[in-house]
Formats: sequence, structure tokens, C-alpha cells
Amino acid sequence: QVQLVESGGGLVEPGGSLRLSCTTIGIIFSNYVVSWFRQAPGQKRVLVASVFGNSNTLYKDSVKGRCTISRDDAKNMVVLEMNNLTPDDTAIYYCALPGINVWGQGTQVTVSS
Repeated sequence: QVQLVESGGGLVEPGGSLRLSCTTIGIIFSNYVVSWFRQAPGQKRVLVASVFGNSNTLYKDSVKGRCTISRDDAKNMVVLEMNNLTPDDTAIYYCALPGINVWGQGTQVTVSS
């Protein structure tokens, strides 16, 4: 059974940073595009960033320059580094393999003073 496990969420003050990690069980990570999505209260789930097999990346406009997604296929891990966080970044963040519709359980990120 394929599983994605996220970690690294939490409470941070505006301007702070967080590092979200996603690891996999039961799949060869390197074969897939890996993405981070987020869902804020009362809003739809939206794409934050994706990393492709060749390590090319794609970002939501509002996080460009503040977030970096990277992958380490040897460790079956994808990391989302987020800097200069604002309250608008508050959401549940989900790691996903969108090509095969596999999702993690989500990790809460709260940006508040």
C-alpha cells in the first residue's frame, strides 16, 4: 500500500520559516511528479509547488521567491522550504503524487503572532 507521510508543520510568526517534509512508503519515488497542495479554511485545495523527475519545479505565483521544493530520490523524500511566511499561508499542507491520486494526511501550518 502506498503511503505519503508529511511532517514539519506548526505555528510560526509572520516572517518566519518552516520546512515541510514528505516521505513515501510502498513506491519508487523517482518515477513520479511530487506536489504540495494546501487548503485554507473554507477554500479549495490549491497547488503550491511541484517537482518533476528531472528536478524541474513549478510554483504558485504567490509563493514564488519564498518557497523552494526539492527532492531526494535516494531517501524517497521531498522537502518544501517556506520563508517569509504570512497569515495568508495558513492552511493544511498536503503532499501528493497527483499522477496516481495518492495523498498524504496533511500537516497544519499556522502563521500568527
